[in-house]
Amino acid sequence: MFKHSQLQSVKAWLALPAHAELPIYARIQRAVRQLILDGAVGPGKPLPASRALAKSLGVSRDTIETAYAQLHAEGFIDRRVGSGSFVAEMTEFSPGERLSRRSALLRSQAPNLSKRGAAIFRSGGVREQLSPRPFAPGIPETRSFPLPLWQRLERQVLKETGTRALLHGDPQGAEALRRAIADYVNLERGARTHADRVLVLTSSQQAVALCATMLLDPGDRIFIEDPAYYGARKAFDAAGLECAPLPVDDQGILVEQLLADQRGAKAVFLTPSHQFPTGATLALDRRLSLIEWAAKHQAWIIEDDYDSEFHYAGKPTACVQGLDPHDRTIYIGTFTKSLFPGLRVGYAVLPRQLVAPMTVARSLLDGHTASITQLTLARFMEGGHFGAHVRAMRGVYAERLEILTGLVRTQLSAFVEPRVPVGGLQMPCVLTIDLPERAAIDAAERVGVELLGLSALHASGHGEAGFLMGFAAYAPGEIEVAVKRLARAFRTLKST
Repeated sequence: MFKHSQLQSVKAWLALPAHAELPIYARIQRAVRQLILDGAVGPGKPLPASRALAKSLGVSRDTIETAYAQLHAEGFIDRRVGSGSFVAEMTEFSPGERLSRRSALLRSQAPNLSKRGAAIFRSGGVREQLSPRPFAPGIPETRSFPLPLWQRLERQVLKETGTRALLHGDPQGAEALRRAIADYVNLERGARTHADRVLVLTSSQQAVALCATMLLDPGDRIFIEDPAYYGARKAFDAAGLECAPLPVDDQGILVEQLLADQRGAKAVFLTPSHQFPTGATLALDRRLSLIEWAAKHQAWIIEDDYDSEFHYAGKPTACVQGLDPHDRTIYIGTFTKSLFPGLRVGYAVLPRQLVAPMTVARSLLDGHTASITQLTLARFMEGGHFGAHVRAMRGVYAERLEILTGLVRTQLSAFVEPRVPVGGLQMPCVLTIDLPERAAIDAAERVGVELLGLSALHASGHGEAGFLMGFAAYAPGEIEVAVKRLARAFRTLKST
């Protein structure tokens, strides 16, 4: 059973007004998680039986079981049939060695900002699909978006705000939208933030570029996943940074190279919830190691949570930002994937000391995001429409992924092996025959099929040969036609 002080801590979490919007099981889960992170309940220690804890807290046993199940899914506890629940052994994390919040804040009061204007842009930009065709990745379904509802909400905004919506907006973002975003990431992604720490932007790409230019100087070293999202690498290259690649396995980035770094890296960029392009989820012990590394070296963690809404197997893990007590994580999100690309709204959840400098920097780039769009989106979220749309699309995308997987396994089995993801909008496929990746992509292009090669996403350009197949934006019939075209193109290529 918990000690009296530990039980009171859990009860305090339940009673705090700030947590009132969270389900009871989530409050209990986060309270217990905090006890583990703080070292109050050490590795291997037993947790109270669900029946006993339910009685102490005055809740149902099912509520405790749901909280324990989430803790187990995230790797914080082990559950043994007939024995109970125990705090997991996390060898990479020692609570006694954590920097205190006071120490971390004292050391980070004056963040290191880059010299603005020293960047040389050489990347050539990021190519976007104006009229997407199968299988361009990273594009959501837009044909079923509830456009009449959006238009009605926009008319309401214009009627209530009048000409005020036509004026300049707050560079940090409309308060209503920042509040809606904070509520969303706290509830759905396990973040810990408030509206005053949210910066509304036009895209996640803008957020990455801001981090590159405001937090690091040309020549500074940043760790980046390998393979990685090409837009992020180009942004860092454009800022004149030294990108140090970190290999990825089925549990995310390998942190050993980062922990042994002697060259003073200033930041790490990663996609921990759904690694791009492999789809791996970063393991808990590696997340905790990253957090401790950033606190120890006063480095930054840049967390891109680009498509976490779409998870098809089990519950998604909590974001790194919500686990970081040292306030060294910048959390980046976007509505481009969850709603539609033309919306042009993204956001960053910032450490408190970065809000002012990042907002000033943003004002130099494009001033602010369109006020009418922001206020309409805020109303869309507040009314529950965002959650409803995401849930509907999650079902649609899961079905399309299943259809694509089946077609690849029957039509393309002689050429590729699909790596079926647990979430996201695209599926990686690895070439299994002696066929050059470039030749395969060119053959697809000739029959009207769009593929993104995998090898170019590696720092060396010589990674595993294959391609990404986006599936979210394409109806089952369109997917079937495109796969059959691809199969014919590959057979023709193989026979020549």
